[in-house]
Amino acid sequence: MNDKKAIEALKAAFPNTLPILAGFIVLGMGYGIYLRSSGLPVWYPTLTSIVVFGGSLEFLLVSMLLAPFQPIAVFFLSLLVQARHIFYGLTLLKRYRGRGWKSIYLIYSMCDETFSVNCSTPVPPGIDEGWFMFFISLLDQIYWVLSVTAGSVLGGVLSQYSEGVEFVMTAMFCVIFIRAMEKKENRISGIIGVSATLLSLLVFGKSVFLIPSMVLILVFLFLFRKEIEKGRTPQ
Repeated sequence: MNDKKAIEALKAAFPNTLPILAGFIVLGMGYGIYLRSSGLPVWYPTLTSIVVFGGSLEFLLVSMLLAPFQPIAVFFLSLLVQARHIFYGLTLLKRYRGRGWKSIYLIYSMCDETFSVNCSTPVPPGIDEGWFMFFISLLDQIYWVLSVTAGSVLGGVLSQYSEGVEFVMTAMFCVIFIRAMEKKENRISGIIGVSATLLSLLVFGKSVFLIPSMVLILVFLFLFRKEIEKGRTPQ
C-alpha cells in the first residue's frame, strides 16, 4: 500500500519539478565548471552538492575553500547567507510535522526552489502529501547533484561557455511565480510577497533587504491568513 502511494506521488511530483530541472542543468553545470576552474579536485563539486546543497552558499564556498582556514568566519557567513531558511522552516513547519522519517529529509533538502514548489503547488486529490513533498525535494536534489557532477567532469572544456549562467535562476523563479499566480488561491500570497519585497528594497537598499522583506512577508501572511486559506481577497 505504501509502495503504491509512493509511486503515485512520484508520478504527480515529477512534472512540477521540470522547471527546476531546466534551471539546475545550466546553473549546476556552471557551478561544477567554476569549482574545477578554481583548481579543486573533480570530486569536490559532487561532495558539496550532496552535503551542503545550498545553492548560493556553494558558490561562496569556493572562495572559502581557497582562503586561509577561518572556521568562525565561515560559520557566521554561512548562517547569514542561509538565514532565509529560518523563514522557510517557519512557513512549512505545520506541513512537515508528523511525516515520520520523511520530515528529516524534507528539512535537510530544503532549498529555494523546493520551497517555492512545495508552497505553491497544490497536492493532487488522492495523493499523499508527505510523499508528494518528499519526491519534490528528492528530485530537485538529484537534478542538482547530477548537473554539478556533469559540470565538474566536463570541467575546462565548457568553462568558456559558462558566462551568464546565473540568470537561469532568476528566469526559473519567474516561471514558478507565474505558474503559481495562475491559480486564484495563490494570488494574495503572491501580491504580499512582491509588495513586501519592493517596499523592503526601497527602504533598506539592495544589500540588506532580504531579511526585512521575509519578516514583513511573514507578518502580512499572518494578518491575512484567513483570507489566504479561503482563497479570496481581503474585505
